[in-house]
Amino acid sequence: MLKKLPKKNMGTSNLGWLESRFHFSFAQYHNPENMNFGVLRVLNDDIIHPQSGFGTHPHKDMEIITYVIKGAITHKDSMGNSESLSRGEVQYISAGEGITHSEYNTTDEDLRVLQLWIIPPQKSLPRLYGSHRFTKEQREDKLLKIVSSQTSDAPIKIYQDVSIFVSESTKDISYEIKKDMQIYLVQIEGSSLINEMVELHHGDALEITNEKTLHVSPIDKSHFLFIEMPKL
Repeated sequence: MLKKLPKKNMGTSNLGWLESRFHFSFAQYHNPENMNFGVLRVLNDDIIHPQSGFGTHPHKDMEIITYVIKGAITHKDSMGNSESLSRGEVQYISAGEGITHSEYNTTDEDLRVLQLWIIPPQKSLPRLYGSHRFTKEQREDKLLKIVSSQTSDAPIKIYQDVSIFVSESTKDISYEIKKDMQIYLVQIEGSSLINEMVELHHGDALEITNEKTLHVSPIDKSHFLFIEMPKL
């Protein structure tokens, strides 16, 4: 089953320095019927304007993936990590028993990121932090696996049993969905036809359940991300 989630129906916020689109209930957007999709609890599409950002704040018992679409994000945390990441690069935190961090746009251009919060398999796991500087060539006209569980093969490994893929493609791409798994797909830029049935445009999303194959046909150059996770 394919369930399209048009961006116009998502929650939004504009704080002046921050413009957000919320795929699930978050902050002032609350919808008790839209709290999560499987273990995916939060997916925010954020635009952070120049010389602004999130001051130091805590997280606990959540796995957080940040995918940079435009600009550069600067991260600092209570574990002593400090770095800046740009387009296509990925940062991850497994907050475990607790971590504080800040995220800023210290440049003179807008920063756009996708931030995903994934529910871990148990509480108070050891904290993890890291990043990976993927290149455009790694995701161009192919699927790039950026995140997996500890027992799988992605450069970034978290605790939960998920796989996250990205692509920037002008060519058709197919993926065989694993048994008892489901997918949440985000059309980051461009547009696509999914499984020859559903058309997605910039900012739209798609829930994919009880399907064996994902087939993405770009309508124009398609930049997309999807999360494969267990059915709950």
